[in-house]
Amino acid sequence: MDIQIGRGKTARRAYGIDEIALVPGPNTVDPSLADTGWQIGGIERNIPIIASAMDGVVDVRMATLLSELGAMGVLNLEGIQTRYEDPQPLLERIMSVGKQEFVGLMQELYAEPIKAGLIQQRIKEIKDQGGIAAVSLTPLGASKFGKTVAEAQADLVFVQATVVSTSHLSPEGVTPLDLAQFCQEMPMPVALGNCVTYDVALKLMQAGAAAVMVGIGPGAACTSRGVLGVGVPQATATADCAAARDDFQRETGKYIPIIADGGIVTGGDICKCIACGADAVMIGSPIARAAEAPGGDFHWGMATPSPVLPRGTRINVGTTGTIKEILVGPAKLDDGTHNLLGALTTSMGTLGAKDLKEMQQVEVVIAPSLLTEGKVYQKAQQLGMGK
Repeated sequence: MDIQIGRGKTARRAYGIDEIALVPGPNTVDPSLADTGWQIGGIERNIPIIASAMDGVVDVRMATLLSELGAMGVLNLEGIQTRYEDPQPLLERIMSVGKQEFVGLMQELYAEPIKAGLIQQRIKEIKDQGGIAAVSLTPLGASKFGKTVAEAQADLVFVQATVVSTSHLSPEGVTPLDLAQFCQEMPMPVALGNCVTYDVALKLMQAGAAAVMVGIGPGAACTSRGVLGVGVPQATATADCAAARDDFQRETGKYIPIIADGGIVTGGDICKCIACGADAVMIGSPIARAAEAPGGDFHWGMATPSPVLPRGTRINVGTTGTIKEILVGPAKLDDGTHNLLGALTTSMGTLGAKDLKEMQQVEVVIAPSLLTEGKVYQKAQQLGMGK
């Protein structure tokens, strides 16, 4: 039902992850029987978690470790890793600089040109170590380096921007990336995003997307919602785009996975995104807290280095455990940020969902008090859900 903002302007109510809760059905399942497997572009994974293509989250080593654990990491091909032969000294500068100097330093470091040779080298390094070489480019980067990525034989390409659309008006003399042509010409699957609406998700699928990323602005280090005023709360955005996926499958017989991207911190967040229709999630800050993460204790957004309008910041997330503890446990923390897979399988068992498709069908209720009800002591003592 539309709500009147004022004369001539109405709005639809949208919901974020923190505003909903999952309702148990009549059956339960032993968590050991819960099947969390999924596919993207013909690549099978046991864990429906993808690490975001951010310089503080994924490097060659992290991409390899995530692959070994049954998840996946995406390497940012327009970041530090492809601008500098040895990125470590630059990462240390990013970690050590003060708050006021951070954006200026990022703009300085990212002014170094991207090198096609380093793109090929990083992809080769991941593949040589047995990892899945999933990489990310902006639409402009895809226009420039798509051929390089194809020659390097990456396993999967993510074309990502704040908003990606099949209908893009460019200045005179500038030819926008033809997403359908790019998907058709690339020798590996291409995932497209980000979007938050049914119509755009459907058009991206029609263009040949192997997966669609959903989410604008909810990321822990992203400031796009504040800078641009743009975004749709993640629960509603995910459900709308999942509806497009289902309609597309009915029309074509092709199933295109939906990946909820942004604002996902705990195991409960992952469970709720899948219940809203996601097939997997893309997360940044939870992975950035791993001891093996390249950002040390820090995490920063992909749009932070923009020379014109930075839309990201650097946050101190700390280091809480190994990537194995964060993904599959055993958990050392009580706040839902460790053993994310265990949280998902336990939730599925509680809800009676034997696989992700059944998890997508569980009942959801609006529950604004979900995270505060009865949690007075936790909040007062900064424990568990009160941190």
